[in-house]
Amino acid sequence: MATPPVSSHLQAPLWQLLQATAGVAQAVHHGRSMTAAIEQVPKELRPGVQALSFQTMRWWGRAQAIRKLLARKAPPAAADALLCTALALSWRDDLSPYAVHTLVNQAVEAARRHKEMRAQAPFVNACLRRFLRERDSLLSATDADVTAKWNHPLWWVKRVQHDHPQQWTAILEAAQSAAPMSLRVNAQHHTVARYLDALQAQGIAGKAIVIAGQASGVQLEKAVPVQLLPGFAQGHVSVQDAAAQWAAPLLLKGLQASGAPLRLLDACAAPGGKTGHLLECEPNAHVLALDVDPQRCERIQQNVDRLQVRARIVAADAADTAKWWDGQCFDGILLDAPCTASGIGRRHPDVRWLRRETDVPQLAAIQAKLLKALWPLVKPGGRLLYCTCSVFKAEGETQIQTFVQHNTDALILPSPGHLTPSNDTSDASLRDNGMGEHDGFYYALLEKRSI
Repeated sequence: MATPPVSSHLQAPLWQLLQATAGVAQAVHHGRSMTAAIEQVPKELRPGVQALSFQTMRWWGRAQAIRKLLARKAPPAAADALLCTALALSWRDDLSPYAVHTLVNQAVEAARRHKEMRAQAPFVNACLRRFLRERDSLLSATDADVTAKWNHPLWWVKRVQHDHPQQWTAILEAAQSAAPMSLRVNAQHHTVARYLDALQAQGIAGKAIVIAGQASGVQLEKAVPVQLLPGFAQGHVSVQDAAAQWAAPLLLKGLQASGAPLRLLDACAAPGGKTGHLLECEPNAHVLALDVDPQRCERIQQNVDRLQVRARIVAADAADTAKWWDGQCFDGILLDAPCTASGIGRRHPDVRWLRRETDVPQLAAIQAKLLKALWPLVKPGGRLLYCTCSVFKAEGETQIQTFVQHNTDALILPSPGHLTPSNDTSDASLRDNGMGEHDGFYYALLEKRSI
């Protein structure tokens, strides 16, 4: 579970990285995504700040609990963000990217050099020096705090406990480790074995992973920039989590026997990974890719262009079918519905702090609306694959059971259901499927019966 140190070759002083990381943490506190906040950081600081921000968000629950013991009344927002950032990075030696004394000294320096925090520098210094003196007792005092222990909001922990009583600890632990880099090999260009050979020739170690019963992906031993991946620019391979790679083969299995080109809809398609995968598997298919955001549609276009495949891309609300549907039913619809993203905490550790408990029923209502709108567009004998990157049953099993109860022409075909996230420290039973490490997803494949 340890996080590797931030690259030592970075020229920026640590106090400057801590200032920027605290700014990212403050942005998340105000409801902004970590990704968007990091994009505003100067390029020369971005690699270091990104590494520190991921570490900070993973241990934010413990940091906040310790800060409450050090100062019952929260300091001004900027100073509070810096203090909690320093605590998140230094609360445990084996997880700290730097020597703890170095982090403390540099955090105080960051406060002194920041115009909004300069007056709070003595306060930050006093809190962190006390933390160094009393670290063991402070950690013991926060062990009983559920949010501090699991580094997720209390409501989140309770929901995972309720939904997955046998696996909840493994699910929460998986969110605390760095996500692996998994690749989808384009079967139009390579076999997995050939691509592993190409990687080995570049000195990149990886292993085959099994998706939907076939060894069709690769998981790297260590993440590398995409520019170093052989054939990436030519579309030979794409970066995609192992759990997300189920979508295309699951939807297409059983639809491929038809002689005519398949008519497919990717209803919430951005950034286009699943759209591209559908066309890799079925190059002759007629694919319509929708997304409500025109800018995100540009991402879809970039992805299909790199893969050298063609899709019709439309900026539209999938639920508002009157504005985009031409009246012809689809053989298959992929509905990767908007959700809490509770299954991808390793890749986006800020999500747990951005979400509110009320988001779950609100998003479940959007999912139900999309299902209701899109189901009539499936031809008899056709299929709709519903998926979310969530571990919450309200967005998965419960959603689909409710839908089937109200739609007697919907038959649930064999589907993975909830794929709970796994990592090297999780229960071994979660890793016996050949997928390696993966995110949390839910899949339900529905077939429309002819009535």
